[in-house]
Amino acid sequence: MPSRTLDFTVFDADNHLYEPREALTKFLPESRKGIVEYVEVRGRTKIALRGQISDYIPNPTFDRVAKPGAQEEYFRSGNPEGKPMREIMGRGIDCLPAFREPAPRLELMDELGLDRALMWPTLASLVEERLRDDPEAICDIIHALNQWMHETWSFDYEHRIFPTPVITLPIVDRAIAELEWVLERGAKIVLIRPAPVPGFRGPRSFALPEFDPFWELVQEAGIVVGMHASDSGYQRYINEWEGVRDDEFTPFAPRSGFATIVMGQHREIIDTISSAIGHGLLSRFPGIKLVPVENGSGWVRGLLDDLAGAYNQNPNAFDEDPVVVFKRNIFVHPFHEDDPVGLVELIGADNVLFGSDYPHPEGMADPISFVDDLAGLPADDVAKIMGGNLSRLMQV
Repeated sequence: MPSRTLDFTVFDADNHLYEPREALTKFLPESRKGIVEYVEVRGRTKIALRGQISDYIPNPTFDRVAKPGAQEEYFRSGNPEGKPMREIMGRGIDCLPAFREPAPRLELMDELGLDRALMWPTLASLVEERLRDDPEAICDIIHALNQWMHETWSFDYEHRIFPTPVITLPIVDRAIAELEWVLERGAKIVLIRPAPVPGFRGPRSFALPEFDPFWELVQEAGIVVGMHASDSGYQRYINEWEGVRDDEFTPFAPRSGFATIVMGQHREIIDTISSAIGHGLLSRFPGIKLVPVENGSGWVRGLLDDLAGAYNQNPNAFDEDPVVVFKRNIFVHPFHEDDPVGLVELIGADNVLFGSDYPHPEGMADPISFVDDLAGLPADDVAKIMGGNLSRLMQV
């Protein structure tokens, strides 16, 4: 039974599935066989792309996983005793069927008190950065993943689970074709990496006019664009300060004080939203709905101040007030350890979304306990944040 009963629809913006080995490989075209491999390294299974072993996801099979919410208290209260991460994480558990398949996941959602949930993949964030010099290969792997996701989970499972197919943008025509493919199969939301777009011409923003044909279709379809935290390629900038030559992103490895500070600033999502506004994308297409997920909300106040300052100093650089654009087009999912009430005061209840990051260890073991952090808000605002806003955005 849920830890409590709520009298409104609860729609979790941040649930995850754990992909099996075949998720990236089952539907790969024959010409791409072998580009994604699972290899044994000193008794542990690793994933390799194009022959290069990645340590980004230490346990890419997910046969055993961390207990949901294992780090919840660590993120809420810090680590004043300096406990090692192994002690904080505790013992792992065997991966449950509910983490792999939609039918048992619905049963688990009922136990947790969740009416609806977005379901984000995990391995998808591995692909684009490691193959940034081969956009055709990126497109092939992402389409294979979307085929597997649709076959196993669908994109709208009993109007309660909404998996998020991935769109990669290096080749605009292929991005449009992929969006059309997922729309035909009922997708209500897509996942786009918050990062510069790799490609034949080198990295550049997704908000530049060359991508407008894709965004025109996004606006026309009314589909939500989720921008879940990913490997956005920013490790190389940290490594320039650290004197490290390997650009592999290893978020679960021990890190220096410098890296802890910089990674906690969420520079990736700040730059992503700044580009969407500053390059005029959200003014050319004011109907686009961007949802940054698992990026927290600590960055919002500073960015709003920067937007207001930039507009005050150089209004001719903008098509319209960038703060107005943010509040019209951006819908923020705060971490459970953030201050959601303060976020509501900053951008309004209509722009705030509940998400638990279940079943990841850094998420919440009891997702609907998030409602406790909304104490003091009007009942209507609580209902919006816990599910009403996302239901409205996705038209479900």
